[in-house]
Amino acid sequence: MSQVVTRIAPSPTGFMHIGTARTALFNWLYARGRNGKFYIRIEDTDRKRSTNEATDVILNGLKWLGLDYDGDIISQFERAPRHIEIAETLLEQGKAYKCFSSPEEIQKFKNIAQESGESTLFKSPWRNTDPSQHPDSPYVIRIKAPETGETTIIDEVQGKIIIKNKQIDDMVLLRSDGSPVYMLAVVVDDHDMGVTHVIRGDDHLNNAARQNLIYEAMEWNIPIYAHIPLIHGEDGKKMSKRHGATSIEEYEQNGYPASGVRNYLTRLGWSHGDEEYFTDQQALEWFNLNNIGKSAARFDFKKLQFLSGQHIKNSENAALLHETLKFLEKHSKTSLSEEKIQLLSSGLYCLKDRAKTISELIDKAHFILTSRPIQMSSDANSSLDKEALEMLGILTPHLHNATWKREELEQICNSVAERHGAKFGKLASPIRAALSGQTKTPSVFDMMLVLGRNETIARINNVQV
Repeated sequence: MSQVVTRIAPSPTGFMHIGTARTALFNWLYARGRNGKFYIRIEDTDRKRSTNEATDVILNGLKWLGLDYDGDIISQFERAPRHIEIAETLLEQGKAYKCFSSPEEIQKFKNIAQESGESTLFKSPWRNTDPSQHPDSPYVIRIKAPETGETTIIDEVQGKIIIKNKQIDDMVLLRSDGSPVYMLAVVVDDHDMGVTHVIRGDDHLNNAARQNLIYEAMEWNIPIYAHIPLIHGEDGKKMSKRHGATSIEEYEQNGYPASGVRNYLTRLGWSHGDEEYFTDQQALEWFNLNNIGKSAARFDFKKLQFLSGQHIKNSENAALLHETLKFLEKHSKTSLSEEKIQLLSSGLYCLKDRAKTISELIDKAHFILTSRPIQMSSDANSSLDKEALEMLGILTPHLHNATWKREELEQICNSVAERHGAKFGKLASPIRAALSGQTKTPSVFDMMLVLGRNETIARINNVQV
């Protein structure tokens, strides 16, 4: 078999939908898992809606998701001369024809057909007219669709689909202003790019039969089709803003790790046994077209959060630190000092176990990222009553002489609480407040170990002043 070639062909007319991101991921996984090529084509023929900003959003989304591509990015608009060339070739070969019917005549035909209960599929009176009879007026170029028989589409996801040819119209290839239509451009571009597998949403399934007309007329190889079901919200309706975040950019902004999103989107509509969590390498080895489901996948935010948390937990500290620093710089406009970076690196062990997003990890790391004097939340401040401050005063001298091992810190804190006739929790709250200014943090012992002796004692001393 020839080298696998796939593509993603988004329209730059807005944000990058989560469904487009999943389609890109499926194409990328299929190609990369078989040492194939993965291309990007920007379908920018709608000049009124296509913008450079929207193109940048798409490319940034793919970059964040970790989907590298081959060759140069292709602009469909810039290839219009090639699309026109193919339409004119089909016209010269008698496989297409000039249609001079006006929009009003076409509508009149459809109205009459509808009133008589017949098919409203337009049948052009110009299909077999001798060119010598052509008027000097505007025309479109239409392809000649077969009038009898059937068209069969073999789809790797949807199975065998048979369409009666009488249900397929003579599709327009070039408009009256000479511009190519989308259906022509897609086929020509896919052929010229050497695309072997067209993996796209099943909302394009009806297009396959009409696009095959061009492949067959040009005697080109028809690619292998895989039309994947769309993504629905938890209520079973098409994914939209009412279900929450729908653009890949929002998931990045909300702090989901790219690896977790890749895992979840791969699993959304595709399965490998009962596996839920898997690595990129496993996804590349396992992914195929056979195990893509036929029914729409339902987006489950809880499962996304769970998988994201698993990827954070299992990340190498160096990679997680890099991703966290990038997130801070991009979204919080924060650059950390080398000292803070070192503290954050040493504290990842107690930050990453239960964080579902990078945002949550950063919230847990507040005790590291903040500096003296510590700003107190009202809840944290309320834990610093007279009795609490007395216990902190007793604790401090012991901390000066501690070896700064977890076991000894635990022993010292428990002993101080017992001497005061209290349980450790009574001492933990003021320590937590002194070290972080918050009430929800990692273990006080983890914070003490990460901050070190001098900073821990300095923060505790600050609240006793």
